[in-house]
Formats: sequence, C-alpha cells, structure tokens
Amino acid sequence: MKSWRSLVIPLENVREIVDFIFRRHEGLYGEKPKVIASAPGRLDFLNTHQDYKGLPVVSVAINKRTYVALSTSKTRSKAVSINLCDEGVECADTFSANNPTLVEEGWFGDYIRSAVKALRMKGYLIDDFNLTIYSEIPIGSGLASSAALQVSLVAGLNALFRLGLERKDIAEIAYQSEHDVMGIPCGRLDQYGSAMGGVTLIETKPPFTTKTLVRKDILFTVLDSGIRHSTGSIHPVRISELKQGVRELLLLDDLPGDLRNMLKEDIYALEWGRLDYQRIEPYLHRINKVSMKRIVFTFKMHYSTILALRLLEDSSSIDTREEVEAFLRSECDECLSKTGLEANSFLRLLGGLVNYQHVLLRDLYDVSLPRLELIRSKALEAGSYGVKISGAGLGGSLLGLVGSEEQAIKVLKHTSGLVRSAWIVSVDEGVRVELEP
Repeated sequence: MKSWRSLVIPLENVREIVDFIFRRHEGLYGEKPKVIASAPGRLDFLNTHQDYKGLPVVSVAINKRTYVALSTSKTRSKAVSINLCDEGVECADTFSANNPTLVEEGWFGDYIRSAVKALRMKGYLIDDFNLTIYSEIPIGSGLASSAALQVSLVAGLNALFRLGLERKDIAEIAYQSEHDVMGIPCGRLDQYGSAMGGVTLIETKPPFTTKTLVRKDILFTVLDSGIRHSTGSIHPVRISELKQGVRELLLLDDLPGDLRNMLKEDIYALEWGRLDYQRIEPYLHRINKVSMKRIVFTFKMHYSTILALRLLEDSSSIDTREEVEAFLRSECDECLSKTGLEANSFLRLLGGLVNYQHVLLRDLYDVSLPRLELIRSKALEAGSYGVKISGAGLGGSLLGLVGSEEQAIKVLKHTSGLVRSAWIVSVDEGVRVELEP
C-alpha cells in the first residue's frame, strides 16, 4: 500500500484532525485504529453534467476532506458517523461484512455496505471491521461528500486488509459502489476527482484515463446555499430528456445517414465528440424544446471545456487567449469580468468560461434556482472572476474563481447573509493514508 502525504494542507491541521478521530475511535471501540485514511471533496469545475454522457470532465480536489478510522472486528462490522451523532440523528450502523445488504434509500450506512459489497464482488476478502467517520464536507452541498466517504473508506479497507489497490482501482470501486450497487445514476467525476486530486481531467469512457494539471495559482470560494438536493433526483430526468430528443431525431426522414449512424438512445454510448454540431443543429429545432435545450447544452458545454483546458495547460499562449476572448465576446459578452482587465487576463478569461458554463446550466439545463442566482450575483459584484454551480444543481454550492485571499474574503462578506456557510479553498491532493498498520 502506498503512502500519500499532504502537499497542500498545513501539517498541523492534519495532525489535529487525525488525533481527533483517533481518540474518538478509541473511545467508541476500546481500541486504537489501525488505519486512518482521508479523501477530498471536489468542485465540479468544468463540463458539469457530462460524465454520464461519456464526455471528459474536469474536477478540482479541495482541502475539505472526509476521514475514516478503521480497526478489525471479531464480531460484526460497525460504522459510526461523528457528524451525524453531533447532529443528534441516528449515526450508527451494524452489519456483516460477509453479507452487506442495503437497508433503504437515504440510510448513511448503505454507503458503507455498498463499498464492502463492491469490493467483495471484485473478489476481495473483507472481514468485519470497526469504522469511525468524520467529515469536513457538508452532505448535499455539491462537493461530493458521498464520493469522498466511499473513496476514503475503500482506501482504508485497502490498507487494513492489504488488498494492493492503486488510486485508479480505488476510484473505480467507489464508482461501482454508488452506481452499480446503490443504483445511483452518477458518472465517474466525483470518485475519480476525489481519488486523483488536483485539477484533473477525467476521461469517462474506458480505459478511464486521467490527467492532473498542476495549477497551484488558483483559489476558490465555495458558497453553500443551504438548499439540499439529491443527484438521484436530477440525473435520471435529464437522461430521459436527452433520450427522448435522440428518439425524435432518429424519426426524421431527412436526417443524413452518417449522423443517424452516430446517434444512439444510450446517451453514454453516443459519440458526442464525433458529432458535428453545425450539421445537426438545424434538425434540433424540429424536436421538442426541452430535449433540444439539453442536446445544445451538451455540445456547448463540451466545446467551452476544450477551450478552458487549452487555457489551463498554456495560459501564456497569446493565440489561446485571443481565441477564448473571441469566443466569449460572441457567445456571452457579459460573462467576462469587467475587473482586472490588465492585471490578470488569465483568471479573467478562465472566469469568463466558468460564467459561460453556469449560464448554460441555468438556461439550457434548468438546474439553477432564484436563490442560487442571487448568491451568484452578489459574488460577482464582490469581484469574483467567475461563479458557477458545483454539482448537479437545484441546490448545493456555488464555486467562485478569485485572484487572492483578500478578494475571497470580500466575496464571503458580500454573500454572508445569503449562504448557510462559505469557505476559501485551495487545490488539494487526492486520497491518502494518514495512519498505516
């Protein structure tokens, strides 16, 4: 098992949290934990709502993490969530690692049981264990709290039972746990983003390759609206709307044969990247309006992500900057910040693309809400270069791209009366083991 050490969070903070969960675990079970693992939350940075279509997405791991402490058990497995206990709700789950059947939708223990089941389905022997969970990531805030839990848990079980898993294995098993075992129609963004860390491009079709971009000069604010949502209530609806649109396109007698051959009702199997938007765009006006919006969203979101990646990978390229500027002037002139025109054109252009993607989420995917728009407006007024929904939408958090901690503090002050909580976050590494056997 590899050790993954922190590169971003001050060591003193990590030690405080590790000592805290160490003591709580010992108090709960009367023995010291053998393993402590952690995984970060993530910002859904670029190409939101595209992973379940097989398109690449870009995640940012942040220095808000979920920690798990584990030790072996001689009886049944037991899991305790410190956060839920502190909230005064049911916070303990007991089950057999040999037969981890799911209980009911919404039960926190199912995230633990499903991870064990996913490992056992892969042939890994998991004995009973004691588990303590502590998370800095609010549930339902759009920061992938469930993925951070499952990624940290799989990493912890990997260390405890010496399974020999690598980061990508951990990400894939965590994905299978939520998608295949629990039946939640998510893509791989959350699990791979949490496991790999950094600013990571994730290919969501086999072999699910990743590329981590080194950008330590990016700072974010996270604005938690306090409106809770469920990915499981959003994704199936949008998938159904996309499928209906494809069905209607296939019924058009004059649709060119090469376009027809690329269309599939299985939107994950459909090769969006090969479709020529300019050629198919006239036919979209002949299908129902909702499905048309969802399909147009898919093309425009993907193209703006390609531009953003070029900017991230070579922010000094004059050609790339001019291309992004021209694109935004044409598509969404109001998306470009009017502050810092000379001081930091890289952040201004990247923020413009972030704003553009939010506009697509709001106008073509219908996953914003009036309260989210008010928070976003205030954050932009305070100097954010770009603000967008992070996660599925209809609640959760907004991410804001800022140029300095001073600017971030101004944003937090300007939105303080509208949000449940807010943070300034930096880019963090992925899953790691804090304490090994």
